[in-house]
Amino acid sequence: MTAPLTVGALVERLRDQLQLEQIGDGELAREVRSQEVSSPGLALAGYVERFPAHRLQVLGETEISYLLSLGADERARVLRLFFGFHIPCVFITKAQELPHGLAELARDAGVPLVRSRLKTNEFYRRIKPVLEEVFAPTTNIHGSLADVYGVGLLFTGASGIGKSECVMDLVERGHRLVADDLVIVKRRGNDVLIGKGHELQRHFMEIRGIGLLDIPAVFGIRAVRQQKRIEVVVQLEEWNHEKVVDRTGLDLELINILDVELHKVRVPLNPGKNITVIAEVIAMNHLLRYSGHNAAERFNQRLVGHMRAAADVKQYLAEDDE
Repeated sequence: MTAPLTVGALVERLRDQLQLEQIGDGELAREVRSQEVSSPGLALAGYVERFPAHRLQVLGETEISYLLSLGADERARVLRLFFGFHIPCVFITKAQELPHGLAELARDAGVPLVRSRLKTNEFYRRIKPVLEEVFAPTTNIHGSLADVYGVGLLFTGASGIGKSECVMDLVERGHRLVADDLVIVKRRGNDVLIGKGHELQRHFMEIRGIGLLDIPAVFGIRAVRQQKRIEVVVQLEEWNHEKVVDRTGLDLELINILDVELHKVRVPLNPGKNITVIAEVIAMNHLLRYSGHNAAERFNQRLVGHMRAAADVKQYLAEDDE
């Protein structure tokens, strides 16, 4: 289970990127529970019915100007109401000076204050991708991930069926390894899955009978990449002559990973089958489908057209009474 993200860890991670400096004392151990970042304009104006206090809060030039426009007593009242919520952290952008009383009330409430020299829009632009990455839905999949002609193929199947051997053969043919054995999958946005390997075993591959291989050392640094979008799942299976296998490609099988549906191809293995070439064809066929060319549908249309033409001829001959 991933450790929770604390304010202190976030500030340390983004200190240089966001040009941050901590102001005074605050509870840096507070947990960041949301990837969203908000400007508390309405809350400072007194409307707190729908105030998302669990989010990171940003005081930009507009918020600071508003606080400075208030009298000392009114500003203190507004800030007491604001800091009365359990806010994880408050960022102040554009290196602005704090209104009188803000730092003291934040300290009393235990809310960390962090100042950035960036403009507010730039601050949002830089922090949002980091938080989206941290809070992205994640799962681990037993398999091997390779970049084949720019298409991310995720090979799955029972242990010992030959996933690693297939990917190693693809690497030898000029394609690239992303991860072997354990693939960490994260969802970006609504429909993009990004796969990568674990930090400790990244770009090492286990081949039964040989042991661990350092792929960049054996094949060169161009044989690997850090991460790749997963586009097709290739399920390697033992050959079973009694099992019905799709032979046309008309019945598109899908698999759901993190609420994203991906194309799944089942490849039954039997002696003499060149799985490496098949994997390359799967990747190229995916590129053709993506560009609007579907070989199975085109063949089906051709077959249907031929059958209709034959039926028309038969009907014509049947109706010819001369």
